[in-house]
Amino acid sequence: MTDPVKKEDELAGTEQPFVQHLFELRDRLLKAMYGVVAILAGLLFYPGPSKLYDFLAMPLVKALPEGSKMIAVGVVSPFLVPIKVSVLAAIGLSLPWILYQIWAFVAPGLYKHEKKLVLPLVAASTILFYTGAAFCYFFVFGQAFPAIQKMAPMSVAVSPDIEAYLDFVITMFIAFGVAFEVPIVVVILARMGIVTIAQLKSFRTYFVVGAAAVSGLVTPPDPVSMVALLVPMYLLYEVGILAAQLFIKHTQAPDDAAEAKV
Repeated sequence: MTDPVKKEDELAGTEQPFVQHLFELRDRLLKAMYGVVAILAGLLFYPGPSKLYDFLAMPLVKALPEGSKMIAVGVVSPFLVPIKVSVLAAIGLSLPWILYQIWAFVAPGLYKHEKKLVLPLVAASTILFYTGAAFCYFFVFGQAFPAIQKMAPMSVAVSPDIEAYLDFVITMFIAFGVAFEVPIVVVILARMGIVTIAQLKSFRTYFVVGAAAVSGLVTPPDPVSMVALLVPMYLLYEVGILAAQLFIKHTQAPDDAAEAKV
């Protein structure tokens, strides 16, 4: 009895010399950088660094006492801080282009079932990060800053420094953006076989406790902000469990899928 014919390797003939990989990586990095520079040039022209910072500071400025303004402690802070905001905004807006360049570099080395897993995860992680940052800016800041101002003693003149505010905002955006990546982490852990779907469901209570601790550490000291992060994290955990079930089913390797049907 003859052995069955083995399926041809999808990646056969696609190997490239190491030096060629380095050239490809260089080209992709340059393209990513060109994208950032192009968006930065556009932002510097319109709306401009000052208006970008005004937009970023709007939630705090609205919560300040009437007649109060933010201050600049450093000599060059009024110039450098808005430029920093423009650079960070350019990187954030060009994130899909940067991730596409990374995807284009690694995609030739992936099997079809791996591409079905990686591409949706890259797209979903980008959208979730943007959603987390937007949720923080439009909802959390609007609730947290007025509450913080009410806690300030009457003897204290509230005039936040523009650079300290920028550092705070960046930290919060990263915290909420990363927190909203919970479904991606859940899917990856389940797809790699580190945990099972049954274990993820049984870990709900522990996740809520951990999420509450994280929310208390990264959010401003008011209960609204803490709950505003805790609730989405739990809901996204549940979404991650459902997504993991779908990904495990539709991204199996051909051999694994054949064995599962037996």
